[in-house]
Amino acid sequence: MPLYTFHCAECDTDAELLVGMSDHPACPKCGSARFERQMSRIAPEIRYHAIVKSNRAAAAKEGHMSNFSKAERGGK
Repeated sequence: MPLYTFHCAECDTDAELLVGMSDHPACPKCGSARFERQMSRIAPEIRYHAIVKSNRAAAAKEGHMSNFSKAERGGK
């Protein structure tokens, strides 16, 4: 089940709930049916060099080289 963010128009509460796509839950705080699913933001691409370097080092240590270029894998 996906995690969705909801907003209650009655009590102005925001909540994140694991629900099915077609489910319409009531507000957990006040029980109102005016509990609307909100548009989610897209996760930004990782642009932090240190995080990418750390993740690549962990992948290399485990033998996962598919995200490396041919030159980085030692190929010519």
